[in-house]
Amino acid sequence: MNNKLKITFLGGVGEIGKNMTAFEYGDEIIVVDAGLTFPDDELPGIDVVVPDITFLLANKDKVKAFIITHGHEDHIGALPYVLDQINAPVYGTKLTLALVENKLKEFPKTHYKAVAVKPKNVLKIGQFSIEFIKVSHSIAGSLAVCITTPAGNVIHTGDFKIDYEPIDGSMTDLQRFGELGKKGVTLLLCESTNVCRKGFSMSEKSVGRALEQIFEKHPNNRLFVATFASNIYRLQQVLNLAEKFKRKVVFTGRSMINISEIGLKLGELSFNRENIIDIDSINKYADSELLILSTGTQGEPMSALARMAADDFKGIKIGENDLIILSSSPIPGNEKGVYNVINALYQKGAEVIYDELSDVHASGHACQEEIKLIHSLVKPKFFMPIHGEYRHLRMHKQLAMSLGMEERNILLPSLGMQVEVSQNGIKKTGFVTAGRRLVDGLGIGDTESNVLRERKQLSEDGFCVVIVNINNVSGSVNGDPLIITRGVVYNDEAEAFVQAAKDTIVASLKEQDLRGAEPAVIKNMLRRNVSNFIFKRTKRRPMVVAIVVLS
Repeated sequence: MNNKLKITFLGGVGEIGKNMTAFEYGDEIIVVDAGLTFPDDELPGIDVVVPDITFLLANKDKVKAFIITHGHEDHIGALPYVLDQINAPVYGTKLTLALVENKLKEFPKTHYKAVAVKPKNVLKIGQFSIEFIKVSHSIAGSLAVCITTPAGNVIHTGDFKIDYEPIDGSMTDLQRFGELGKKGVTLLLCESTNVCRKGFSMSEKSVGRALEQIFEKHPNNRLFVATFASNIYRLQQVLNLAEKFKRKVVFTGRSMINISEIGLKLGELSFNRENIIDIDSINKYADSELLILSTGTQGEPMSALARMAADDFKGIKIGENDLIILSSSPIPGNEKGVYNVINALYQKGAEVIYDELSDVHASGHACQEEIKLIHSLVKPKFFMPIHGEYRHLRMHKQLAMSLGMEERNILLPSLGMQVEVSQNGIKKTGFVTAGRRLVDGLGIGDTESNVLRERKQLSEDGFCVVIVNINNVSGSVNGDPLIITRGVVYNDEAEAFVQAAKDTIVASLKEQDLRGAEPAVIKNMLRRNVSNFIFKRTKRRPMVVAIVVLS
């Protein structure tokens, strides 16, 4: 057997989100994480973006397991689209698997085997030995993994931070990282999300203290807290404060309701059910007796908070006595949507507190000093930064070099890159097909899709429909052409524009002998002539649809 481990990067490098890495030894592959990301303005109408798994499909018989480090969407969100085509068991903590199960309820035809693991468990899969290591993050049940093969061992940190005051009382297992470092680590794959931030990340308990001060200062306001539904540690602190300040809690947003139930069932959340009320009951209580827990921290248009800001949420109308706490920070790319919601809430008369104004959010990702500590404990022979845009990966490389690592022992990964790892070195061996697959309702396409191109054209230049009735025998035009435009001309120009377009169409048709002509030929001519007319008139190129009726 070739005594080398092959690593293929299918997501999460050179980008934020859709994390997915394949580890191949001999005839066996294990995949760490299967995440998604959310579309930007360049992807109109797209629901989510998932990794291109062409490589995995070509090797589907080799895939033995999906190892999930934690339950965030950028680590589990692609599973419904992967498990539908690749039958392999999924390993993760109980909470992670519960979130996967909840997600897959929307995909009832997907069958898979789920296997729960805990920190310190060691899993044997063929030539792979996988050890799970406890790490702190903004969701319970987060793990790092140490993957051992005859080619050496690789530590994959997953997403982590070093919180010295963890809500669950269990810190990132620095001792185990140190023990593995003493034994010798061949390769470290370490997350890079916050590598540009100096110092240490803020403790989750610091957020609790900041929230408590806000509760104390606003005893008469109706309080709203918007946070990530998956941040169970944050939910627990807010629920504890609600009990302390004798406020009834209303869960709003489907994911908030679902995850609170999952957390309670698994023992990750603890609260008195009698303190939870239905949204229909809020009119029975004074503002000072209410706390509303909401989704919508990223400005998502259909989230609970965004709908409240738009007066489109049944049972809740935002007013001047409302204090809204956004216990989060915008994910890069979401800033505009978040600030639109904040502005709308202010316009309703509410007061809004967010991360720029108070310490109401703590990142779940390690900052520079925490990353340095992991490097110092693990002391890897070789290093590859992961989970970040190129600027993050480059900064992480520089940080590793500042700690004494030689540049020749560091490799920056990119999408599709394959790397061979042995005890003696790491080297790039080539690239496989990788990138983005776009989920659009029930369809999945790529960025070169004609559907996406047409949507962009429609959104930028509008469309024009031309309907012409032609006598099939004489070739003459029956009546005036019908022209319908949307997003092409302004109202005050529309009448003159349409008349000029009709004149152009009739004149161009008179120049042709249309007797017995194929409709497709006439359509192409119409599209070309109308497109040229519109461009000369407006300097825009809308989508032109030509319909020819033969009579």
